[in-house]
Amino acid sequence: MAVPTVAAPSTGFAPTALGGVGRVVEHHWRWYRRNWRATAVSSILQPLLFLLAFGVGFGALVGSGPNAAAATGGVPYLVWLAPALLAMSAAQSAAFESTYPILSGFKWQRIYVAMASGPLTGAQIGLGVLSWTGLKMLGSGIVYVLVIAVFGGVAGPGIVVSLAAAVLTGLAVASLITAFAATVENEGNAFSALFRFVVIPMTLFSGTFFPVDRLPEWVRPVVWVSPLWHGTEIARGAALGTWTLVPTLGHLAVLLVLLAVGGVLVARLFTRRLAA
Repeated sequence: MAVPTVAAPSTGFAPTALGGVGRVVEHHWRWYRRNWRATAVSSILQPLLFLLAFGVGFGALVGSGPNAAAATGGVPYLVWLAPALLAMSAAQSAAFESTYPILSGFKWQRIYVAMASGPLTGAQIGLGVLSWTGLKMLGSGIVYVLVIAVFGGVAGPGIVVSLAAAVLTGLAVASLITAFAATVENEGNAFSALFRFVVIPMTLFSGTFFPVDRLPEWVRPVVWVSPLWHGTEIARGAALGTWTLVPTLGHLAVLLVLLAVGGVLVARLFTRRLAA
């Protein structure tokens, strides 16, 4: 004889919009504080390896070249590179956090489905996931800044603004990719194509390792639409004290618009998928 199932009684509690987002963030924090070692390589060690390889190793060669002063504005290559690596690591972490983990929440672990069976809405779940991604990038960025300081890559207090710019850059990237991931039904080639044709070119050609004006002219318009380039310009300008008001406001506006558009898409697409 079949055993009847009994639904868990509802508490009747419906959190506010911000309260629902906070519940999702709390869930991820509870998981992370027990399993942070599993993500330490991608979120902390990988950016540090970039710093050691390019900033310390390759930077010694760049510093001895005759055109080094023109390329880096007269500062050591490590100091010039460090804030850009901060933004790059945030963008890369955002891309990884916003692909397979999102699909897993819908399809494999079905965490989002479980959340939606309670009083949380799809919009609260999506924005909560995005908020947690930003908090995680902030924590990793703080550790990264401390290590940069140890290696002598911090030129002044402007690195704090660079950290904020890096987190904003990561959130802009994460919002768009999370919205895309919410439409993916099977892993297939969707994420592979995303990393191959979007994330990797964005990493290499956004002014992180060399000035954009060293690129061919026909490539530069492509660079200008990259959120990482806008974040790098803000982060580097803040760290080196070379920023000017109008261009910085332009870069900031682009990142905020991308984040706003991505946030709206995340809320709508999470709602649509969880309601299906």
